[in-house]
Amino acid sequence: MKFSTELLTFLCLVAPSAISAFSPASVSSTRRTTFVSRNILKDDDSLEQALDRQMEYKPGQANSEFAKRFGSLAGQEVKTVGEAFAEFTELLGHPINALYKNVMTDIVGTAHLTVVNARFQRDGIWSLGFLASMDLLLKNYPEKDISGDIIIALTKCIDMDIDEIKAEAKVISDWVEGKSEEEVRSALNGEGDSPIATIAKAAKDDEFWMYSRFFGVGLVDIMNRLGMNIDMETSYTKIEDWVGTAMGKPYYTACSDSDLFFKTKEKLDMMETLMKEVEIREKKRMAQRLEEKAEMALAKAEREAELKKVIAEEEQKEKAGAFFADEE
Repeated sequence: MKFSTELLTFLCLVAPSAISAFSPASVSSTRRTTFVSRNILKDDDSLEQALDRQMEYKPGQANSEFAKRFGSLAGQEVKTVGEAFAEFTELLGHPINALYKNVMTDIVGTAHLTVVNARFQRDGIWSLGFLASMDLLLKNYPEKDISGDIIIALTKCIDMDIDEIKAEAKVISDWVEGKSEEEVRSALNGEGDSPIATIAKAAKDDEFWMYSRFFGVGLVDIMNRLGMNIDMETSYTKIEDWVGTAMGKPYYTACSDSDLFFKTKEKLDMMETLMKEVEIREKKRMAQRLEEKAEMALAKAEREAELKKVIAEEEQKEKAGAFFADEE
């Protein structure tokens, strides 16, 4: 697409005044012109060439390693979060308990946005974190059969299979069994041929490797399986070491997700305690109601027995009176 001389002249006249709206009054015209030349022209010979380059850009066809790897995915249709949640609701076929509606809305949205990212690659640690998250969130769900349906519906709406996820998670959990913290860290450093080392090597070799929340939860679950007795602060330090130092990847989001995991766990523990207290109070009330009903039934039985006794006595008196009347 080519620009006319009049349009180029107009842009050159308008650009400095547009920039001045966001610049201090002391900025000179020379500095504004320098800003335009540096940010629009760059290494091009002319303004016309720079503008042509910008207007002729096509998604997925940039001259970069990222575009070379993922450019073929440009333009593909991706279902929205709303569509994913609608599919989840249809697959579930049950109403969600009111206490869990907001939680499940967030989980469905987070999981969907994660898996539709072109950089996302599922692995055993991610699968372990996914199951650990579901167990944490739904362990106290009132209807146990529906909680299982929720997990199945969630995996289907993000185009995954729950059996595959469980199998991948089992590979990691089986390997972690009996291992030490040092052995796990070495594996995350890419040493050896363990399942975790394989995942770590793949991440190290991939400059576009994508971290996601369930991966971080998977690492926290591994810590628990090692018996490390972690809390929010100690987990933060370990995540920083495992992801940042051992794997050589940015760790701030992972540490933030670790904090979120423990905050959520604390809230759910409080909710569990509250639900147990409500359950205990309800049982006490039920027992009291049953006791009152028993007392009322006993009192009724006593009244009926007394009434029968009085009636029997009256009948005896009537019979005796009739007997003496016949004798006379």
